[in-house]
Amino acid sequence: MASNTIKIRIQLNGDVATIKALINHPMENGLRKDQKTGELVPAHFIEEVVCSLNGTTILTALWSGSVSKNPYLAFNVQGAKIGDSVTLTWKDNTGDSDSFTTKVAS
Repeated sequence: MASNTIKIRIQLNGDVATIKALINHPMENGLRKDQKTGELVPAHFIEEVVCSLNGTTILTALWSGSVSKNPYLAFNVQGAKIGDSVTLTWKDNTGDSDSFTTKVAS
């Protein structure tokens, strides 16, 4: 499991939370050649991102090698309040994964 690959910021405006996440990941599509060896760089990309609010899934994203390196994700969720728990988890095609949980603050 990877560690410390997720950074999350949450901005609360009334009962709508804007969740912004940055994921540190190489996102290789398997089509790029290594400049030194000329061999293809193996595919290594995030396949699934799941975000939950207080244990309830609010977003599931299925990605592929077409997503850029260190992907950024932003979305709004209605019904959030201070103290709610937000968890973001990703899994990639090599079996690596990471998860990060934070609380909604004012």
